[in-house]
Amino acid sequence: MNIIFFLKGIAIGLSMAIPVGPIGILCIRRTLMEGRIVGLISGLGVATADMVYGCIAGFGLTLISDFFITHQIWLRLVGSLFLFVLGLKISWAKVVKWDIPSRGKGLVSNFISFFFLTLTYPMTILVFLGIFVGLGIGDIQDNVISIVALVLGIFSGSMLWWVILISVIGSLRDKFNIHGLKWVNRISGILLMIFGLAVLLSLIL
Repeated sequence: MNIIFFLKGIAIGLSMAIPVGPIGILCIRRTLMEGRIVGLISGLGVATADMVYGCIAGFGLTLISDFFITHQIWLRLVGSLFLFVLGLKISWAKVVKWDIPSRGKGLVSNFISFFFLTLTYPMTILVFLGIFVGLGIGDIQDNVISIVALVLGIFSGSMLWWVILISVIGSLRDKFNIHGLKWVNRISGILLMIFGLAVLLSLIL
């Protein structure tokens, strides 16, 4: 039975990770600029955040979920401004082929930044709860083993996608020259600013 929950967790993790949003754009850019290791560490941060959200939904940690839901306006405001400023900064960033790969503390910083950036989307908890109910797994709070299997599946599914994506993007890295990387920065920056403005407009409209 627990293998079923693990497989459902993989499906949830994949469904959360595959849509390319601002996090995906940043991971793609990191991979092109600094290599596969940095991209994978960044993806690991995202997958870990997805696992945390899975724990919140699976174990019914209402205090934490209520905090995210109650303060979602401020969190979304901060997140939207951060994405816009980050996009503006990336658009004008100078490119050196290749950027010096991160090592040691740099890799830890990549992990932490992507982990907390993913957690700035409080609506994710609502998406998780909706998926849990839709898959008929919204009433397993008392079955710890099943929840653990589900959460591990969520992490595995999310990480599986990042491994595939980063591997594909990494294989294309050598095909980009300085001019191509400048356009990667510009397009990534513009898309991030658009995402930031979209989140900000969602708070107004």
